[in-house]
Amino acid sequence: MRSTRIVAGIVAAFSFIATAQADDAEDRATLARVLALVAPIVHAAATSPDPGAAQKEIDAAFAGRNEEVNRIALSLFDTMLSDFPPESRPAMRLIGRDLLALAHREQARMKALPPADAAERAIQARKELHAMGLRYWDDQQYEDAVRRGDAIAVELFLAARGISNLPEAR
Repeated sequence: MRSTRIVAGIVAAFSFIATAQADDAEDRATLARVLALVAPIVHAAATSPDPGAAQKEIDAAFAGRNEEVNRIALSLFDTMLSDFPPESRPAMRLIGRDLLALAHREQARMKALPPADAAERAIQARKELHAMGLRYWDDQQYEDAVRRGDAIAVELFLAARGISNLPEAR
């Protein structure tokens, strides 16, 4: 959802720029390239049952796994650099590559963080375990719940994220 809003914002910004100078063929060509970059992301978000489809498309683009997107992005970047003096273009290309690497690193870092709702779910699971007379950090109580087949307690222990050496809660 967040990716879709970002893409929509980018399209709106470029649309505004392009319509301000709609008579300029170069601006129309630039807008066409931007739309070609954004179209697969929006299409994936609209047609896939996977809520992370747009993000996967963005990740694929950042990772260089989509040749068409790479070609369009390079063309767009070269167009943007056409206003720079030739001696400045290599530095700008390097900055562009580094910015993409930083964006990719930041995305990976954000994916590694537990979502805010996961923390809320863990807190709720801890409260429910407490109400059942169980301690979310007690390995023995968890093992006892597994042995007796108490699926509800086991799911709550996993969600509470208090037991050592357990797989992450789903």
